[in-house]
Amino acid sequence: MWIDINGYIGQWPYQKLILDDCATLMHRMNRFGVNRTVVTHLNAIHYKNPQTANRMLYEELQNMAGMKERLIPFAVINPTYAGWQYDLKQSLEEYSMKGIAVYPKYHDYDISDVNLTELARMSIEYDVPVALTLRMVDHRSRFWMDVEKEWMLTDLMPLFRRVPEARYMIRNVANSTRLDNEDMQLMKKVQWLMDTSGRVTNNLEGLIETFGVDKFAFGSHTPILDYVTSRLRIEYLDRNEEEKDKLRYVNATRFLNID
Repeated sequence: MWIDINGYIGQWPYQKLILDDCATLMHRMNRFGVNRTVVTHLNAIHYKNPQTANRMLYEELQNMAGMKERLIPFAVINPTYAGWQYDLKQSLEEYSMKGIAVYPKYHDYDISDVNLTELARMSIEYDVPVALTLRMVDHRSRFWMDVEKEWMLTDLMPLFRRVPEARYMIRNVANSTRLDNEDMQLMKKVQWLMDTSGRVTNNLEGLIETFGVDKFAFGSHTPILDYVTSRLRIEYLDRNEEEKDKLRYVNATRFLNID
């Protein structure tokens, strides 16, 4: 079994992508042997009101048989947008979404923003994870209107210090994972799971040696990136099948509280 903790539908403003809708995503999941996918709507990252795209995702899932069993929807929330608390409540209670995704770089606020801190605390009450994506597209080939500065792992520490009790999903880590001793101790206290889509997971074995096998899970960042690279990073590990299964689906199942 494979559970992908980093998938999208929708369109990116600066390039044509192949996964407009859930049906197309499921077709590619079937082709590449992926059983379940955490899915977020790309349009929400650029909409002034992300809830519009969250509703689009919800309605699409209601109208297609079999999707709700295989797709795990995450709501994009901009905690600096008016009424975001209502959007969060509606997404998690009415739409039954299983997590929250935030994009501070695209919604133009700082990781230390008090509203993001409030959102992270609310995620504890709802018992859902907060997904933090460190890179959407490679900034070296970005369109000039896209964000330029990407995050490193250390950039997340202010939020982790403020709300260490929350659960954090860390996706598409492309830059440095170097941490000082204080931050390493903090990472040992925080509940987090990192996907395998980011460039730094080319050294997945080294990261596992540092943080432990329970801290990683398969994630593709599809359709911006491909399925195969992330899978090969797991398959070529010099690990037994039990440990590889943790990366394929066990860690994701536990972290997401899904059956």
